[in-house]
Amino acid sequence: MNSMLGSFLTKTHCQEGGGYLKRANPDQLHEIFNKYASVERNGERFMNADDFIRRYLKLFEGNNFDANSVRLLAGIVDTNKDSLISYAEFQAFEGLLCFPDALYKTAFQLFDTNGNGVVSFAEFVEVMRKTVLHERIPFNMESPFIQLYFGRNKQRAISYSEFSQFLHDFHEEYAIEGFRKADRNGTGFISVLDFQDIMINIKSHLLTKQVQSHLIETASGSQIGNKVSFPYFIAFNSLLNNMELAKRIYLNVTNGHRNQEVSKDEFMHSAQVMSQMTPLEVDILFQLCDVLHQSGLLLTENGFDGRIVYNDLNAIAPEQYFKQITNRLAEIKAVSSPEDRGVVIQVLESAYRFALGSIAGAVGATAVYPIDLVKTRMQNQRTGSFVGELMYRNSIDCFKKVIRHEGVFGLYRGLVPQLLGVAPEKAIKLTANDFIRDKFYDKNGNIPVYGEIFAGGFAGGCQVIFTNPLEIVKIRLQVAGEIAGGSRMRAWPVVKDLGLFGLYKGARACLMRDVTFSAIYFPLYAHTKASMADENGYNSPLTLLLSGAIAGVPAASLVTPADVIKTRLQVVARQGQTTYTGIADAARKIYREEGPRAFWKGATARVFRSSPQFGVTLFTYELLQRYLYIDFGGTRPTGSEQKVPAGLEGEQKSRSPDHIGGYSVALPIFSGIETKFGLCLPKFSIPSSSTSSSSSSSSDKK
Repeated sequence: MNSMLGSFLTKTHCQEGGGYLKRANPDQLHEIFNKYASVERNGERFMNADDFIRRYLKLFEGNNFDANSVRLLAGIVDTNKDSLISYAEFQAFEGLLCFPDALYKTAFQLFDTNGNGVVSFAEFVEVMRKTVLHERIPFNMESPFIQLYFGRNKQRAISYSEFSQFLHDFHEEYAIEGFRKADRNGTGFISVLDFQDIMINIKSHLLTKQVQSHLIETASGSQIGNKVSFPYFIAFNSLLNNMELAKRIYLNVTNGHRNQEVSKDEFMHSAQVMSQMTPLEVDILFQLCDVLHQSGLLLTENGFDGRIVYNDLNAIAPEQYFKQITNRLAEIKAVSSPEDRGVVIQVLESAYRFALGSIAGAVGATAVYPIDLVKTRMQNQRTGSFVGELMYRNSIDCFKKVIRHEGVFGLYRGLVPQLLGVAPEKAIKLTANDFIRDKFYDKNGNIPVYGEIFAGGFAGGCQVIFTNPLEIVKIRLQVAGEIAGGSRMRAWPVVKDLGLFGLYKGARACLMRDVTFSAIYFPLYAHTKASMADENGYNSPLTLLLSGAIAGVPAASLVTPADVIKTRLQVVARQGQTTYTGIADAARKIYREEGPRAFWKGATARVFRSSPQFGVTLFTYELLQRYLYIDFGGTRPTGSEQKVPAGLEGEQKSRSPDHIGGYSVALPIFSGIETKFGLCLPKFSIPSSSTSSSSSSSSDKK
């Protein structure tokens, strides 16, 4: 049966990202299995509980571990319940981890201790009584709730689909049970300290570290006499359970925008349209946002009033157990927390961004260089002068003639100096934009539009120191091929001929173009990227590329007149051609001799060059930050952050090269049993987990 299941799962199509994973290669998986399997019977190798849990998954690595917990967890994979894990079982579980409901399936198999496909009351009690949660606050196994699921005589077994619902309802009942025990006098009230104790012990998997540390402050601010009522208790828990719904309500109000402030009245109206989120739940939500961020909400007769943004909701709701996992090529943590960011770290962060920007700029420039050459030659083509017949009818004609007369490599004239200059040019542009944007972020992680425009314009101005010398040399090399029989021109003679000051000829026009371009491009790119992100705010590589390309269209086209003037100022005028002394002189003469349409020459080629170039550049830049990840404690590109399971940061994420395919999320899934369902087993908590610090200390006492 296990062989058939393994074969079925191998054929299952699993797509990497968004809750699905790519299946591992069977041969590679078999090799890894044999590496850890220490038991051999009848010529076949098997893993025991220690092999799988401690050696392969690397849980319970210390010497002081709970052997019962190890055996119980290994039983999730050991479907035959013979205390040994065969390769077929190992492969089948790898396939199970690929499914979107892998966490529920894994939890079900944890309780299905005899492997018959259903969970009996005896099995549930056997596992539950071994958890730290039950040890802290014992659950009444004779309660009417238990009878509703397992029957009055507790003889009914629960299937997988029913068990998934049972787990959800059980935790709600567990919280109510905790309230009843704390409300010793039956008044319908408990103290704020009891409220904190119940939430941390039973509902810790729903609490971020921030919320956990502000429970007393939150409850004290809305309840009278340091007492928490049962309705408030239920509403608080319901809110935590429905935070994903709260996020959707917010996005419905803002039409998908994540930076727009929303009032309580606006939120309430949307909540009533979309679902029945109670006024008390909404009031608690706004109150909690105020406590966490000190946003200045006012307590009125109608409850807390004020405005919230999407990041307020993110601070309350922990990440779901599985969203998106990126296989990074490198991952370095430069600081342990944002508070450790000193001047040296910030300098290193800028150097890191500069290096990645250099690579991204070179990739983007190479990808579109032939289009740039066509654009330059079209802009340099004069009409109304003494030159005579036009050399090129349009951009396509120019492209064809370059290949015909100069060969394919003619499309890459001037590429070498372009690559030498484009690295620092794009690097300083991207780094400066990121640096200035960081200064404008508020405490909620939002940036005003004027801050985005200023950051972009500043970045464009900074790049001119590299752009102008690069552009003037490139342009003179690009137009050199227009003269039939002319000698081949090289970059160094051009540089020597121009001299230091000559390299900055047309700098004011270049500044006018680049500042305007960047002031338009970067804000538009940020908002386009945000609009194309998925519901979790994550951008796929395709949406990054499209966002960069789309933002480049208006930015490139609107600055074409400045680009035409810059080109005319930087090109050496041939005999009979008009010369220009500056920006104003060039604008007047071009308008008088060639008409207003001349200012838009090469606009098509410029859009087709700049749009994909910046699309490729930003795409490369953000992917490099995603895959060559160094955490300096600062901001990350919006929509590019790696989404990982709740509480699984740093060493919690699997870095073992042997955790391939579905097993790349085995550690998050196993830890999810604790962080999502609160089913913490002795010695089954990872020390750095933000949601289970209290359970860790309790586990250590075992």
